[in-house]
Amino acid sequence: MALSFYNLATYFQAYGIMDVLLPFILVFTIVFAVMQKTKILGDKKQFNVIIALTLGLLFIAPHIGGTYPLGYDPVQVMNETLPSISLVSIAAIMLLLLMGIFGTGFAAAATPVIALAALGFVIYIFGASLRIWTGPSDTFYWWTPDITELMVILLIFGLIIWFITREPTSTTGMDTFKKVWGGISSMFEQKK
Repeated sequence: MALSFYNLATYFQAYGIMDVLLPFILVFTIVFAVMQKTKILGDKKQFNVIIALTLGLLFIAPHIGGTYPLGYDPVQVMNETLPSISLVSIAAIMLLLLMGIFGTGFAAAATPVIALAALGFVIYIFGASLRIWTGPSDTFYWWTPDITELMVILLIFGLIIWFITREPTSTTGMDTFKKVWGGISSMFEQKK
C-alpha cells in the first residue's frame, strides 16, 4: 500500500495526533512565547516552560477524559475555529497586498477597517463554534431574495436623493467621519 497524504492524515487522526498532540503543541507554544515576550516572571525560562506545559496539558485534559468544564470541548472549538480564522487571515493579507498595488497611502488608510472586519469575523467564528449564536441564515430566516432586491433599490434611490438634496457647504458629516476614522486609525498605529 502506497503512503499518501490522505493515509497519513487518517493515521494522525486515528492515533490522536490531531486531537491531542497538535492542540497541546499550539497552546504550549503560544503561552510560552507570550511568557517569554512579556517577562511576567522575569527571565526565568524554567518557570515559563512549566506554566506553558501546565496550561497546554490543562487545555487537552478535558478532551482526553471527556469531562468538559462548560459543556463544550475546547479542542473541538479550536479545531472548528482555526481553519476559518486562517482563511480570514489569508483573505486580509491578500486584500492588503492587492491594495498595495494602488499605493501605500490607500492600503495604510484601509488597514484599520480591514483589521476591524477581521476582528468581527474572528468574534463571529468563535461565537458560532461555542454555539452562542447561529448563522445569519437562521437568524434572518424571513429574509428572501425579493426583500434583498427591494432593500438594494431603496438604498440606491436614497443615496441618489441624498446626493441631489444635500447642502454643498455642510461638511459636519464628513468632519465627524474624519474624526472617527482618525480614532480608529490611531488604535492600530505602532507606538515608537
